[in-house]
Amino acid sequence: MRRAAVIHAFLAATVVASGCRTAAPSIRFAPAGTELARLRSEYPLTDAERRALSPESLRTLTQEQVDQVYERLSSGPMPDGPFRGDLFFPRDRDGNARIRDFADPTIPLVADIAAMRVEHFGRALWKGKVFFRSQGVLRNRVEDLLILRPVITDVDTVPKLTFDGETSWLLFPARLSCGPSRLDSSRRAILIDYAQSPQIEGYRRIPDQLAGPDGLAIFDEVRVVRPGLYLGRSYFRDRFTLNFTLLDPAVRADAPMPAGLGEDCDA
Repeated sequence: MRRAAVIHAFLAATVVASGCRTAAPSIRFAPAGTELARLRSEYPLTDAERRALSPESLRTLTQEQVDQVYERLSSGPMPDGPFRGDLFFPRDRDGNARIRDFADPTIPLVADIAAMRVEHFGRALWKGKVFFRSQGVLRNRVEDLLILRPVITDVDTVPKLTFDGETSWLLFPARLSCGPSRLDSSRRAILIDYAQSPQIEGYRRIPDQLAGPDGLAIFDEVRVVRPGLYLGRSYFRDRFTLNFTLLDPAVRADAPMPAGLGEDCDA
């Protein structure tokens, strides 16, 4: 009962409403139902289109458009170091978050989330991710908020990181790998698997189990948009639930596009 309440509070605290609107990016999109091979051959993302994409502009797109962007991306090389994070639910053509589409009573708390009338899923606790490439491990940047302190008995031993002007906890570890995308297996993606969290050094049953196999069983995949910006998809118990972006604020949007942008993450 207590664990469910903690999970509920953790997720509820991450939901915020936003009245701000950002102009949609100047991106070409194929007609609905376009075959994947044709999408990639006739509508490849240009450098200008990649630079037009940002965490803010991606949130203005419908889920079909986000999928078309993602399907045209490559994994790129495995990232390393900390990134700023943002989250957003799938949106329909009217700009409404399609939360109820993902309600499933067999998935803990997804039905509760679906009941919340929100237009934007933003950062409250989650601040981003940190890739430890040499270790094959990822950890999440989590805000040091009172909501988690009551359930973590050894707060002083939680590792912290100061990045992007904020000091955050490093929690919810996951295993990094490179493999086929769940959206389109013909191309690879950077995979972030929380099912292996209990085997990772530094794992804390509370609260790390919330993302692991005994909690929401989260599985993420990520592809590179441009230097310093990645687009990701998150699954809760094998069901696609939300999109997220990872940004390195030190990399300018107009940075040169390296030849390695189309590399495979295993390269």
